[in-house]
Amino acid sequence: MTLKDLAPTSVSSLRDMALQPLKHLLLGLNTGDRSVLYILLAAAATLGFFLGRRRASGTDRPRPLSAWRFPRFQNTGEARVSNVLRSHFRHPDYHLMNHVTIRMADGTTQVDHILVSRFGMFVIETKDFNGWIFGKATEATWTHVYFRWKVKFQNPIFQNYRHLCAVRDLLDFLPPETIKSVVVFTGDAEFKTETPQGVILIDELADHIGRQNEAVMSLNRLQFCVGRLETTRLAISGKTDIEHIESLEQRFRERAV
Repeated sequence: MTLKDLAPTSVSSLRDMALQPLKHLLLGLNTGDRSVLYILLAAAATLGFFLGRRRASGTDRPRPLSAWRFPRFQNTGEARVSNVLRSHFRHPDYHLMNHVTIRMADGTTQVDHILVSRFGMFVIETKDFNGWIFGKATEATWTHVYFRWKVKFQNPIFQNYRHLCAVRDLLDFLPPETIKSVVVFTGDAEFKTETPQGVILIDELADHIGRQNEAVMSLNRLQFCVGRLETTRLAISGKTDIEHIESLEQRFRERAV
């Protein structure tokens, strides 16, 4: 059973759990109290509708403080990884880039994080999971188990390999081995199989990067790499994300043929 299969059942159960107490509450009210409650619910629904329209059109101001701290293009796990990298690895020897979309011959690829440093370049894929993880480096799919949920997902090593190739092609003047793949699991994920090489938990991230302490490029070369990436990446925008999703769908359709 997949997450898609579980969703309708889960939603139905949650709806029943929420509606049953509401049903008893309504039956216990007199006619006047019910009328007041209906009016308040209608007003709340109307207010929610207009707030949603304002947010969708980009006119909602001012923005909440949390929106500035955690940009909308990052989920919670990606924001945690960014915070760890920024707090431990600073200029001038390190430069962090997030949510980097690169155009390739067959579409686009989207990298969660690229940490450019004098000690190598780290192409980082983030997975924000709780529960148990089962998977081997050579398997196409891994399994995520969380209570009674059991879901298959793409091997993130394979997923990040495409990102790695995109960056290596773009920076083909660097030795390939200086550009390295890192897969980071955030949340409370726990591997129940042997953890593959290049896959770490977020608590291990700073030490993993910090152990790479042999300089492989000068500051001038680092800045050149950052410039190449910044001028080539697509803009961080909803349009870019939509284009990337369409690119993914197209590639999956071609594989299915």
